[in-house]
Amino acid sequence: MEKLMDFATSVPDFRRTDKGNIRHRLADIIMLMILGRISGHAERADIIEFGRLNLNKFRKMGMLKNGVPSEPTLCRIENGINDCAMADRMQEFAEKYRGKLLSECGIGETICIDGKALRGTVRDNGRNPDIVSAYSYNTGIVLATEACREKSNEITAVPLLLDKIDISGKTITADAMSMQKDIIDTIRRNRGEFLIELKANQRSLRYWVEDCIKGLTPAYTYTVGPELGHGRIETRTYRIYDGLEIIADKQKWGGNMTIVEYESHTVIKSTGVCTSEKRLYVSSLPIDTPSLGHLVRSHWSIESMHWGLDVNLKQDSIKRKTPRAARNLDTIQRIAFSVFSIWKGLRKKRSDKKKGVAELIRHVSMNFTRLLLFLSQK
Repeated sequence: MEKLMDFATSVPDFRRTDKGNIRHRLADIIMLMILGRISGHAERADIIEFGRLNLNKFRKMGMLKNGVPSEPTLCRIENGINDCAMADRMQEFAEKYRGKLLSECGIGETICIDGKALRGTVRDNGRNPDIVSAYSYNTGIVLATEACREKSNEITAVPLLLDKIDISGKTITADAMSMQKDIIDTIRRNRGEFLIELKANQRSLRYWVEDCIKGLTPAYTYTVGPELGHGRIETRTYRIYDGLEIIADKQKWGGNMTIVEYESHTVIKSTGVCTSEKRLYVSSLPIDTPSLGHLVRSHWSIESMHWGLDVNLKQDSIKRKTPRAARNLDTIQRIAFSVFSIWKGLRKKRSDKKKGVAELIRHVSMNFTRLLLFLSQK
């Protein structure tokens, strides 16, 4: 709770505080929006009703002394706050817990990079705003975000995002969109490692690698499974190749790389239907790295986080008229989502660590006292 208050008070106030009638402190409004969303309230009207029902308890904490702000006030606040400054304050909030959570897990950090379209907002050109985020697989928190410019995409946003965070000694995972020279150069310059999917956006490299490995014996091969989960029986095979024998244009990519071929065989338990899939990945890690297959799977955690934002916090269903308001909403929601991951990461009981976000939202939404108790636990 104290760290959330620090975040709320650190966001710059865009209003003219030296004149005019300002009834509500900006920090109080931000805290109302965060606590409301942690309690499962998505729309502005629901958050206002949440504030009215718990107004006396907010006042006991020194907040909302002049009552609950109106819906137009919340709208003006979301449109007025500097979205870049608020996202930077979220990064500072995440850094306060990042080191402690990493020490709890005791292994090297994997940072997943991916973009997400804010489908509740449409620009004048008909496109949705895109937010690229850096998500820590080990801690479950969003470390930083970067908004794609109006006439650009993830390719230009990812290097800016990587320069915001400390990736020295970390492993970056990303999808094929990030298989770009500038992005790989940024990772190498900041002394990080990477594992990135290889697809046809790098046409010559992809098809050359695909043809070469057909006649080569992998340096390492191992199989995981069969595993049963979500009604599917899946067997995954990983084949590791030394890129020294395969990749011709090593100078372009900054050095030698390892090739990972991932092959999955899936059987739907209820129907018996079999499917198979192959993917290629390139990595700067040595071929004898034992966790290459685990890194391939780890990247999907950021997809699960994006799914959680949509399902548990209703991100895609909430309409916002401007990209600034949409990004400020995104920042608030990512903080709310990170709060649950921080709570699970700091708990000692294994049963607490296994609890899902939906279960925790149901628990804290029962009453305000439970919410405060949840936020005060260490």
